[in-house]
Parts: sequence; structure tokens; C-alpha cells
Amino acid sequence: MQFIPTSIRGPLFMIVSTGSYLVNDTMMKLATVGLPPYEVLFLRGMAATLWGMPLLFMLGYSKQIPLMFDGKVLRRNVLELGAILCYVVALANMQIADSTALGQITPLLMLVGSSILFGERIGGMRMALIGLGFIGALLVAQPTMQGISIYAALALGNAALAAARDLAGRKVAAEVPGMIVAISAVVVVLAGSGIAHLATEQWVVPEARHLLLIAGAGLFLIFGHFFIFMAYRVGPTSAVAPFYYSFTVWAVISGLVVFGQFPNALAICGILLVVASGLTIVSLDERKRRLAVVA
Repeated sequence: MQFIPTSIRGPLFMIVSTGSYLVNDTMMKLATVGLPPYEVLFLRGMAATLWGMPLLFMLGYSKQIPLMFDGKVLRRNVLELGAILCYVVALANMQIADSTALGQITPLLMLVGSSILFGERIGGMRMALIGLGFIGALLVAQPTMQGISIYAALALGNAALAAARDLAGRKVAAEVPGMIVAISAVVVVLAGSGIAHLATEQWVVPEARHLLLIAGAGLFLIFGHFFIFMAYRVGPTSAVAPFYYSFTVWAVISGLVVFGQFPNALAICGILLVVASGLTIVSLDERKRRLAVVA
């Protein structure tokens, strides 16, 4: 990945991550038609494990597998488990626009946390651009008052836990490969969702279409975990976090391609705001880097 310019590496990884997660979410949403949500999570975890473990050996990480159970890695991935358990219940009981909109506070929480914990300077210009990205995400999601419920609280819990997860990921040692962290997340969520399913749901025998969707979701989940971890490892939070809003752009594409839903005028304006704010932040970072080199 050294051929990718340093200034865009983090934002690019975040865009790929959100796209991968969105493909995963789309397949999950289709699979939950006829299956309980925690059962779908459990089956997806099995699929992702079957995809991921051979991949670890192919990449030469067999001797580093014990790092999956490193304390800092597990801390990050337990937070991932909490986030996904909240999210899947909220998604199953809310309009997707509401759950998406509430999830857009994750970058703001991430930036506040990184400023407090790591002393990163955000700056007024970046905060303004991040605010524009947040407004753009809301224009795309267009939430309704129906989102004010216990399920909205779960969606907010997902956003808070996701921010905590990414902050915890910053403390994982540099020698721990990103793919190790990703597969560890898969295993932790597999175990947690299995317990949640046994405690709260009845087993439903999946059909062939369910298994195909879940297998695809498991594959894209691995890429999502890997690239979001790498995004915050290789780039500063202030430059990477705003590109979390690209999730809304991918969501519109999914709605159009999979569900035949074309965005309205407000959503199109929101997409433009999200893209413009992100590109401007990258431009500011590149200019700052060049000035530092000249100085």
C-alpha cells in the first residue's frame, strides 16, 4: 500500500471501509427477512470466520494468531460487539433513515475523544467542515420523529460504542497486523451474538438464499473491520473521521441499486455537502503537509 500517497491513505481506507460495511449491512438487511437478527449475526460470524482464518494463513500471520487475544485488541473488539448488538436491534425496529442519521454522531464523538485522550488539535475550520458533513448526512438520512424511542437510544448507543471502539483501536500496538484485529473482532462478535441468540431468540432454519447472503456479508465484514482499523492507524483522526459520512453516500447507492429508491433533492444536496467537506479537509491537510516540508 506504499504506492498510495500518505495524505490520502487514511481517508481512502475509511471510504473503502464504509463501502464494505454498507455491502455487509445490505446483505444483512435482506437476510433478516425471515430470520431473527441475532441469529443472522451469529451465522455471519461463522461465515466471516470461515473466510478469515484461511486468509490469515495465506498472508503469513499464523504465528501472530495469539495476538487476537491481546488485551488491547480484545478491549477494542468487545466495544465492537456492544455496538453491533445495539445496531442490529435498532435497525430491525426503526426506519433505516433514522438509524443512519443517529449513527452520524460517531465522527464527532471520535474527534472529541481524540482531542481529550491524544491531544489532537482539531481547529475551527475542520470543526466547521465536519459540521457541514454532519448536516449533509442528515439531509441524506432525513430522519422522522418516529426515531425517538428506545430503539433510537440503541442507535445512539451504537454510535457512542463505535467511537469508543475506534479510540481503543488507536492504542493497539503497531506490530499487531490489521487483519489480526479484524478477525479477532469477527470471533468476539460471533461468541457474543451466539449468547444473545440463545438467550433471547428461537432458532429458525435458514434457507439457501439466507446462507448465500450471510456468506457474502461475512466476507465484506472482514474488509470493513480491516480498513476502518487501518484508516485510524495511518491517518490523523481529524482527517479520517469526516469520511465516516461517506457511509451515507454508499447507502444511497445501495438504495438505488438494490431497493430501487432514488434520492430526492435534499438527499442529493446532502451528498454534495458530504463530498465537498471531505475533499476540503484532505486539501487542507495536503497544504499543511507541503508547508511543513517547505519550512
